[in-house]
Amino acid sequence: MRPPALAVLLALLLACAVPAPAAAADPDGVWPLQPRPAVATGFDPPASPWGAGHRGVDLVGGPGQVVRAALPGTVSYAAGLAGRGVVVVSHGTTRTTYEPVQAEVSVGDPVGAGDRLGTLQTAPSHCVPRSCLHWGWIDSASGDYLDPLRLVGVGPVRLLPFLSGAAPARVPAARLPARPVGFALDPRLGVL
Repeated sequence: MRPPALAVLLALLLACAVPAPAAAADPDGVWPLQPRPAVATGFDPPASPWGAGHRGVDLVGGPGQVVRAALPGTVSYAAGLAGRGVVVVSHGTTRTTYEPVQAEVSVGDPVGAGDRLGTLQTAPSHCVPRSCLHWGWIDSASGDYLDPLRLVGVGPVRLLPFLSGAAPARVPAARLPARPVGFALDPRLGVL
């Protein structure tokens, strides 16, 4: 092989060997209910912006329980919406949502992680007969729904290719399946 061709081949090989830049790590947040609550309903993003799904998680709580900010930020909404008290905290590129909450903060208030936002309302709630906090996390730029459990280190496990060193690609919520894909067992036919 001639020296210039060898140099080009070596440059191409080195360019392919450079690992992809790592994705930004999720911020470290705190649970919005203390002590650590049970998760009544998990994250199930819709397949389309208007589709069915669960755009956050439901945390089991008690009426009047203190609701806290998961991350530091600024209150961007604190009022009723569709018959429920809602608090939204903006964190720059993302925002967290909390409902149903009797707000004790106002729009523009700065909050730290763990600061009191208000108290959990008893109704209306889609966790009846239990009381629960619906906690959401949204990418402000894309509008994609994110799993808020990732903020407290309990989000889904994502496996990487062996020895790849690459960070996982972020999949927009609009491209995720509404429900996990699985198998059904028909006693007459076996696994479908």
